[in-house]
Amino acid sequence: MSKHERWNTLLELLAASGKLEVEEAATALDVSAATIRRDLDELAEQQLLIRTRGGAVAHGVSYELPLRYKSTRHAAEKRRIAEAAADLIAPGEVVGLNGGTTTTEVARALALRFASGRADTAGTAGPATSGPALTVVTNALNIAGELAVRPQIKIVTTGGVARPQTYELVGPLTVGVLNEVVLDVVVLGVDGVDPGLGVMAHQEDEASISRLFAERASRVVVVTDSSKMGRRAFARICGLDRIDLLVTDTGIAAETVAELTEAGVKVLTV
Repeated sequence: MSKHERWNTLLELLAASGKLEVEEAATALDVSAATIRRDLDELAEQQLLIRTRGGAVAHGVSYELPLRYKSTRHAAEKRRIAEAAADLIAPGEVVGLNGGTTTTEVARALALRFASGRADTAGTAGPATSGPALTVVTNALNIAGELAVRPQIKIVTTGGVARPQTYELVGPLTVGVLNEVVLDVVVLGVDGVDPGLGVMAHQEDEASISRLFAERASRVVVVTDSSKMGRRAFARICGLDRIDLLVTDTGIAAETVAELTEAGVKVLTV
């Protein structure tokens, strides 16, 4: 197991329980305690955890992994979800994307789908494409960077202050740009889905931008793997009444699908 793989696993274990003991981690990863101590020391230097005597604890109650460490979690499910979401987008539409690992996969799927400057329009109804094949509005720097080299896609980025964990731009500058655009559809990545509370994010500034994305869009699509179902996060984005479709994997419980459907949310499992 490489150092990067060990770090991914350690951070995932820490995210799950909030604390980690050296001996416990050494057993789980089948490496020496000395290796775990060095790993924890290096992760603490990057402010990804807090070292304690004999282990480590997470930063705060609502612990959030940086995007680069979350990218390998549920990777296959996220790719399937992203491909299904990309298939819902018609040529010529204006699409909003917030930040996150799943929306990053959606951006990649859109780039492939519209690679030739046009897409198969079977089963879709969208405006004629006299201009770009697609327009993407995003507050995520990594998504903008990946799509900026695609000449068939017009990429619009918001201003704002960058959050290093998710590469998302937030703040008044971001709000100013989003208030001036109209979206056909927004695809939102979220940190939690609760049938009563709606969809949520770990950070209140990101949640407020995602909420504005939803307000500017005619259709709201939420993309998330089933591990987020029933999970709560600190900041509420919006209620289920604002969501048109939720795309997730087949791991979602049948009762959760029933609750979401009763709330008026169409659920697509892939």
